[in-house]
Amino acid sequence: MAIAAISTSTVYTVILVILLLGYLGYYLYGIYQRNQAATLIDEKTFREGMRKAQVIDVREKKEFDAGHILGARNMPYSTMRAYYSGIRKDLPVYLYDQGKAMSSRAAILLKKHGYQNIYILKTGYARWDGKTKKSE
Repeated sequence: MAIAAISTSTVYTVILVILLLGYLGYYLYGIYQRNQAATLIDEKTFREGMRKAQVIDVREKKEFDAGHILGARNMPYSTMRAYYSGIRKDLPVYLYDQGKAMSSRAAILLKKHGYQNIYILKTGYARWDGKTKKSE
């Protein structure tokens, strides 16, 4: 009976491939969840609809005070579980953060609590070129 010897580098390669596939699966599942909860919209669409929506910045207060989209209110994702009920369900919800990671998590949370019309700024605040405001 012959036992095939497996080299250490082969074992490491197999482990690395398994870890990469696990991470890829986790990443794709997050994108799937976000797409089920919200719609990504570009800056032009965001700007056109924001007057009829609730614009919510999910960044922390310090980042919000440093600069935010004019007309937005701050509801950090870290406190959203406690205060999401302050968001009306009958109006569209426009979410943004620096990119879209926190907005995606916030959208998933809101969707679980029955919110329907949820939109995320695709490029985030980092690339926003519309009107902004800084708190003093």
